[in-house]
Amino acid sequence: MHSTNFMAKFCFVTGFLLVMTIGQGYLQTALAVTAIQYNQNLGTGINLGNALDAPKEGEWGVTLEADYFRLIKEAGFSHVRLPVRWSSHAGLQAPYRIDPVFTERVRWAIKQARQNNLRVVLNMHHYEEFEVDPDAHRERFLALWKQISEEFKNESIDQVAFEIYNEPAKKIRAAFWNQLFAEALAMVRKNNRDRIIVVGPVQWNSVTALDTLQLPDDKNLLVTIHYYEPFHFTHQGAEWVGAESKNWLGTTWSGSAEQIAALKSDFDKAQKWADAHQRPIYLGEFGAYSKADMPSRAKYTQAVRENAAQHGFSAAYWEFCSGFGAYNPVIHSWRKAIRDALIPTKAGH
Repeated sequence: MHSTNFMAKFCFVTGFLLVMTIGQGYLQTALAVTAIQYNQNLGTGINLGNALDAPKEGEWGVTLEADYFRLIKEAGFSHVRLPVRWSSHAGLQAPYRIDPVFTERVRWAIKQARQNNLRVVLNMHHYEEFEVDPDAHRERFLALWKQISEEFKNESIDQVAFEIYNEPAKKIRAAFWNQLFAEALAMVRKNNRDRIIVVGPVQWNSVTALDTLQLPDDKNLLVTIHYYEPFHFTHQGAEWVGAESKNWLGTTWSGSAEQIAALKSDFDKAQKWADAHQRPIYLGEFGAYSKADMPSRAKYTQAVRENAAQHGFSAAYWEFCSGFGAYNPVIHSWRKAIRDALIPTKAGH
């Protein structure tokens, strides 16, 4: 563990916030938590990827099932990250109305998570037009968040966090992103005063881009990074990367001293930034694609998860049951090597 970890330097003061859950007709008492506390509570989670973030749910081979949430909880995970492609389900002209049927599907997913005592990180994912032309989609981006924040304002603040955007990249530059995030945050804060808001830097939430991230003075921000290094290992054979990924097939990861040192060095950089800015870190994605051999995938997954924990980072594996999947939906079984790498208490079971 890092003796300099700023999280250890804070005493926590917990207050109570009374939240009116209008749709259910009763009062719900929820803990008003700090970002540091929320980060600790997240622990180890898993992404429900390739479902609601596909252009249409099921199009990428994953349709969410209620039983998935039970399986995730019983395996020992403490939260789910819920990637959502809102942009494919909203109008193209103002007021950019989100399809209420799709909104209810997202609400259903959050309900399943909460019924299984899983926290949720709800995000905006794969707004591809925005990434290609940020200025042209600025108004729509903010309008989508205005609707999301209103629709989900009554979700428990100690159970559900909002992540403003997954992996800002391509033509989204740091200065633009910092300004847009501040605007989106101000909008969300109008009806989600104490909710934990997740934000990461440009360049696909890269550790190396953390220094470009400028945050408003808001104590309830949780900073996210994604980690897929070395990329030639984690994305070997990945069809969406390009033809060159075939050349990486056969790349292994043994957990050598050199490989562990590189991993630790990257996380030390993130820790240094976190200490300097007094912000907690959420490792929102990590994993290795199925084209890598299973022993290497398991060693890598365990090493990243362990190093994240040693640095005080919460973490969410990418992902549940698709190309990186920890679970095989065809035979209805966990891939034991990956599950045990993520949840050490399950080792040997």
